[in-house]
Amino acid sequence: MPADNPTTKVLLTAVVLLSLARGSLAAGADQQGIEFFEKHIRPVLVEKCYQCHSATAQEAKKLKGGLRLDSMEAIRKGGDSGPAVVPGDAKASLLLSAIRHEDLKMPPKAKLPEVVVDRFARWIELGAAWTDETAGDPPAKTQIDWGEARKFWAFQLPKPQVIPPVSQADWPRTRTDYFVLNRLENAGMRPSGQTDLRALIRRVTFDLVGMPPTPEEIAQFETESMRVLDGRAGTESAYRSLVDRLLTAPQFGEHFARLWLDIARYAEDQAHIVGNNQSLTYPNAYFFRDWVVRAVNDDMPYDEFIKLQLAADILHPENDADYAALGFIGLGPKYYRRNSLDVQADEWEDRVDTVTRGLLALTVACARCHDHKYDPFETEDYYALAGIFASTEMFNRPLSGDRNKQAKQPNSSIHIVREGGVKDLNVFIRGNVENKGPVVKRRYLRVLCNGEPQPFVRGSGRLDLAAAIADANNPLTARVIVNRVWGRLLGRPLVETTSNFGALGAKPSHPKLLDDLAVRFVDSGWSLKWLHREIVFSAAYRQSSQVSDVKVRNDPDNILLSRANRRRLTIEQWRDAVLTATGELDGTIGGPSFRADDADQRRRTLYSRISRLELNKMLALFDFPEPNVHAARRSETTTPLQKLFLLNSRFMSRRSEVLARRFENANGTGPRQAAIEESYLHLYGRSPTDEETELCLAFVDDGGGDWRQLAQILLAANEMMFID
Repeated sequence: MPADNPTTKVLLTAVVLLSLARGSLAAGADQQGIEFFEKHIRPVLVEKCYQCHSATAQEAKKLKGGLRLDSMEAIRKGGDSGPAVVPGDAKASLLLSAIRHEDLKMPPKAKLPEVVVDRFARWIELGAAWTDETAGDPPAKTQIDWGEARKFWAFQLPKPQVIPPVSQADWPRTRTDYFVLNRLENAGMRPSGQTDLRALIRRVTFDLVGMPPTPEEIAQFETESMRVLDGRAGTESAYRSLVDRLLTAPQFGEHFARLWLDIARYAEDQAHIVGNNQSLTYPNAYFFRDWVVRAVNDDMPYDEFIKLQLAADILHPENDADYAALGFIGLGPKYYRRNSLDVQADEWEDRVDTVTRGLLALTVACARCHDHKYDPFETEDYYALAGIFASTEMFNRPLSGDRNKQAKQPNSSIHIVREGGVKDLNVFIRGNVENKGPVVKRRYLRVLCNGEPQPFVRGSGRLDLAAAIADANNPLTARVIVNRVWGRLLGRPLVETTSNFGALGAKPSHPKLLDDLAVRFVDSGWSLKWLHREIVFSAAYRQSSQVSDVKVRNDPDNILLSRANRRRLTIEQWRDAVLTATGELDGTIGGPSFRADDADQRRRTLYSRISRLELNKMLALFDFPEPNVHAARRSETTTPLQKLFLLNSRFMSRRSEVLARRFENANGTGPRQAAIEESYLHLYGRSPTDEETELCLAFVDDGGGDWRQLAQILLAANEMMFID
């Protein structure tokens, strides 16, 4: 169709403008920057730069180039050559140019490792966060009142709650709703009514299995909802049957697995690969992914789910099927020069960070170089955990043959861990492996112990660590996963900072609800299916997303949950929905990975290959998380490039051709309106309005009967990207 066609211009412009109307902000960016600075930037500055670029160097008249790097004020001011760092602008930051050895060369004798240079670039792009501290050696010890520290809300054991009183007694459908309604009524607000049936089935189907309902499933749900004269009772029966069917579908495990893989920083290679050296890659990483899918579909208790991922080889050494669970640790980043202590220390930090942020929502890795500045974690706490992973060996277990030897080729092995040489670590003062402090016994976090923590004495300590984390008396474990699932289903977690329940994290918006759900989740046998069922059965989950002026004025961020949050689909949900709408989706479960942007691939997006070296451009474009580190939550951006992909990519062109054939076939055998009706049902779960039908027909007629462009416009519309 000619580019200057008026209808084309209107529709294409509308698509782009609607996409640009929605802005977004990555949650927790400031805190992320501070954590990154403390873990990765300050130690390098202290070790490599302060000798020539600090107040101490200035006093000793050894300051080089007029540049100090020991405060943010000094680093922004810069030296003789100008500002060293421009926050948010890596290209304009002279410090980055210098450590890349482009013009100036710092350090002058040897370039920093590439991974360190990349971290400086990322730190600057995150805003160059800084926390003040002198360059003293060693850092001052934090005096912690442990009794007082344990009174913090996150370190208190969740307790069963009394159901609070409410006035609107006919609204709650589950115990959960009383806590939501009580908060609303105390604020002088009322909840929204239930959304319409089509929006409800579309929402819950996407939320539980990650794909849209078919037109037949929508029609069946509507019919079953009307079978009882009392509309509420009929809808309730039909809805509960729908939820039970979705929770038993194998696609439930596939959808939940993606949440867990983000937590586990799942990937299939490394951020740095030299030439064709594939020795550190994970071509069979999918064994772990498939294990997660199976475990969730089997409703494996969450405490067992954790234990197996930390210590399956110790818990059930005879059960080969569960060894894949050890990919949780075994698929972490590995670096070259792996016999070097400083490289090993970086790998241990990754394990500590993934386990503590992922399972406990604690930023313990911030204590690698000094006592945590905000939370009750001493440096000794960090090295007590790091010693566990220092006593654990990354292991490419052969798929066949002698299973006690490392496989020679990664593609003939499963990538897990095993017990290594047991060792307790010294504290590395300021993270410097050459500056050793006292030895720390392997043990659990002091603040989560009753009294003095006892050393771990069974092997590496992984089994003891797993038992401590998965203990019903651990105040964090159940709360953390309940909060993650709630956030995924409601569009906003009860604790906004899902991987930081510490002092700098957010406080719960509904603390009694969080505690009550956590206690009942454990009482349910740690059943993830019970947790999902409990949340989606609630009236709070089923609310309409319609917004009123009063609700926007009184609760603009919907913290009190007076309505449903309209949500954008993840890249996985969107791509799967497109393939479902065109009738192309290949539902094969499990197996090797494929390239997400391969237009000929029709499997679920879960099974796409995840690269640390170069994240697939399609995934990256739509906010897939950085797989080098644990991902707390998905960020959400809106860019013109996203809509350009929808309008120009080979993937969308192929899908448009398939959908267009439905129109063209109907054009020869029946009314064109019927084809448009069918497409709207498959794409959006609803019928088109009369105006939409007329607009679609006019668009095709103006284009000389080219149905493909109409198909692409419908696939690229915002309605394909959002659920109400």
